[in-house]
Amino acid sequence: MQQLTFNIEGEYVELNQLLKLTGVCDSGGAGKAIVASGDVSVDGNVELRKTCKIRPGQIVTLGDIKIRVLASE
Repeated sequence: MQQLTFNIEGEYVELNQLLKLTGVCDSGGAGKAIVASGDVSVDGNVELRKTCKIRPGQIVTLGDIKIRVLASE
């Protein structure tokens, strides 16, 4: 499993933007399509809301990719 970390600036990042910013997909639109497909989980639960607010401490999983979201210091 590929493990990534993302340091968030601010309170949250939208799920589709997180996928783009971590390089999982090429654009926010592609991120929306991936989320809509039902292949993305947040903290172990399937997430279908494309602009779901992802906050520090949450874990996003897509296939064999796990993204841990951390607070920026």
